[in-house]
Amino acid sequence: MYKLYTRPGSGGFVVEAALVLANAPFEQIDVPKTDRPDPAFLDISPLNQVPVLTLPDGSSMTESAAICILLAERHPDANLAPAVDAPARADFLRWMAFMSSVLYPAVLRFYYAYRYTADADGTKAVKQAAVAEMDRGFAVLDAALEGRDWLVGDRMSLADIYLVMLVAWHPDIDSARTAWPNIERLWSKLRGHPLMKTLNTSHEMWPG
Repeated sequence: MYKLYTRPGSGGFVVEAALVLANAPFEQIDVPKTDRPDPAFLDISPLNQVPVLTLPDGSSMTESAAICILLAERHPDANLAPAVDAPARADFLRWMAFMSSVLYPAVLRFYYAYRYTADADGTKAVKQAAVAEMDRGFAVLDAALEGRDWLVGDRMSLADIYLVMLVAWHPDIDSARTAWPNIERLWSKLRGHPLMKTLNTSHEMWPG
């Protein structure tokens, strides 16, 4: 059985969605947000971050995008991603890496700006740069969605859930929904998805 270490409103949202969609039994462990973590948790998450997924063999992994890719590979019948030999697989890997390396770090820089500057007065500039980076990345994804129902392939994948999780963290969500109509179109579909609605009850990613 899997063990998911997570907390509401975190990147555990997409991993929890993946496990449920895969119909994979898992134990959910909520990790309180603290600067004094349990040393046992640091053994599996050296940066004191969630999500962490402990695999049935007892090993653990971090990084939500990597976890999603692994779960898609281990549960191919759940169609969490295009098949390994499908033409759309390349785009799936591309966009998962893009979102985890461009957008997710920008979100962290905005909400944890104090970690990214040694200047006590420098957090405003860090936040401004973070929003600019978010906007640049979301514009790329909005263009990729032009004329498409889903980010990759011809059905919903974890890339779509990952994207809407990230856009839900944008600090100016009203302007985001206007600026990127293709992302909003995708997000609107997922807001109506029964599983996303259920998960949003506990994670409060967007207004009900």
